[in-house]
Amino acid sequence: MALIDWLVILGYFALLACVVVFTKRKQETSADFFLGGRSVGWLAIGASIFAANIGSEHLIGLAGSGAVAGLSQSHWEFHAWVLILMSWVFLPFYYKSGVSTMPEFLERRFGPKARWILSLVSLAAYVLTKISVTVFAGALFFETMLPEISITVGGTTIGSFWIGAFATVLLAGVYSSFGGLTAVVYTDLVQTFIILAGTLSVTAFALYHLGNSGVQVDGHAASSIADGWAVLKQTIKSTGNVEAFGLWHSLTHKAFPWLGVVVASVTIGVWYWCTDQFIIQRTLSAKDMTNARRGAIWGGFLKLAPVFLFLVPGMLGFALHHNHVNVGSGVFAIPLKANGALNGDTVFPTLVQSLLPVGFRGLVVAGMIAALMSSLASLFNSVSTLFTVDVYQKLKPDTPQRQLVTIGRITTVCMTALGLIWVPIMKAIAGGGLYQYIQSVQSFLAPPIVAVFLLGLCWKRMNLRGAVWGLSVGFVLGMAKLGANAIWGGADGFAFIQDFYFSGILLALSVGIVVVASLTAPAPAPEKLNGLTFACLDEKFRQENRASWNKWDVIASCVVVGLVVAAYAYFWTWLD
Repeated sequence: MALIDWLVILGYFALLACVVVFTKRKQETSADFFLGGRSVGWLAIGASIFAANIGSEHLIGLAGSGAVAGLSQSHWEFHAWVLILMSWVFLPFYYKSGVSTMPEFLERRFGPKARWILSLVSLAAYVLTKISVTVFAGALFFETMLPEISITVGGTTIGSFWIGAFATVLLAGVYSSFGGLTAVVYTDLVQTFIILAGTLSVTAFALYHLGNSGVQVDGHAASSIADGWAVLKQTIKSTGNVEAFGLWHSLTHKAFPWLGVVVASVTIGVWYWCTDQFIIQRTLSAKDMTNARRGAIWGGFLKLAPVFLFLVPGMLGFALHHNHVNVGSGVFAIPLKANGALNGDTVFPTLVQSLLPVGFRGLVVAGMIAALMSSLASLFNSVSTLFTVDVYQKLKPDTPQRQLVTIGRITTVCMTALGLIWVPIMKAIAGGGLYQYIQSVQSFLAPPIVAVFLLGLCWKRMNLRGAVWGLSVGFVLGMAKLGANAIWGGADGFAFIQDFYFSGILLALSVGIVVVASLTAPAPAPEKLNGLTFACLDEKFRQENRASWNKWDVIASCVVVGLVVAAYAYFWTWLD
């Protein structure tokens, strides 16, 4: 890291501080703190959706997956179409109901018990999966990128791993605590462009070095960026990795059977993009329904980027490593594990260290810090919203608005502390493959929630009993699978049922439980369902929803879906 790199990073923090100071000026009510005063525009909403999604599992895990498993994980990143589904099918119900959280929506639809269950499940899931993985992988990124940084306290030397963990968590906790969702959304707007510029430069330099490596390809020595892509494909074929790096795998594949992947990725996608507080909270901050929908559509455009920002660079790193390409600083080499396999979780930091010139390296590190902090800040804000609105305010409904803001800030600080406490635990239990780990865990959590939300919107006969039993039994079964994996091993051990197949089975079981339980209790009164299910929409709801979009919204949505189809069409046969 040269002086100019550090200046770029300092400039990023200065810009971040200015945004936080600006957004802190109006934080008087819970709506101001948790929903940005419902005044945010579509550009900031879409950017915040993208930046919140780009967490450490992308920085560390997705690039690593690209280097060792090719396109196997791309199905989770082609979910731009799910954001279109959310914007047209789910979002009108959420926004028109005026709720602040997803558990609050379930209470409107079913009753208080459903709200309590989803609140507690969501809080536990955030602490045990999203916060822990984000903190750990962020610390790992700092350890790889800035190994020279250390602090000695009382004779004990604290390395870059712990410094990175503490700095990232504390800074994200501070600005989300002070500025609320407004600070998170508008810092995400700034950080989106930093992330895009930084990570695209990694892809460009990786293609440049691979394309000018002199490797023989198609009868000539590689000498252009276009040749870089040809060298990548040739390397995959020559190393016998066509099946491993392909888009689809056999039904008996240990980690990524195509049927299990399709069902699990769609289930996780609907849960994450259509029902999870972490994402939906951004759309609820919109100044009106039009901005909410356009923000989700804009987020759909941006959602197509991670495959090319992280997964493709991971594959390029594999090709650079295999061909022993000289990148100026020496021969490019990815660190190896004890068994001689590539250490996937070090691929992206190694690309940054080895390929980028002075200045660009600082830009990318700033982008990585931006991604880590925006993801953590979004997590902290969502958790504080869930606890304050769905737990504290329910227990103490007469709490003044200013006190609710204070409680939200205290909750953020507590989540920050939990994130720091969890770091040594994650360091002890986590190996490689963070991206696959988090997708597997989410595949156990998502199915019952998806079943309850989808049936709740589409089937007016569903009632509180169906929601309670579906959420409760589904969560217990999912945690039982997670426990079995922890004791006997997952894909590489004695898995009773392959993880992604289990997700589909759990979804079917959850739907069955919801239907049977609902039929054993009286149907909800139709007058209580207005605006909460498709079968019970009054004319006012329909007219307001129709007035919130025009032909350009439809065209933009079709373009996003078309881009997803085009990406699948290319990568389906790209190695043939």
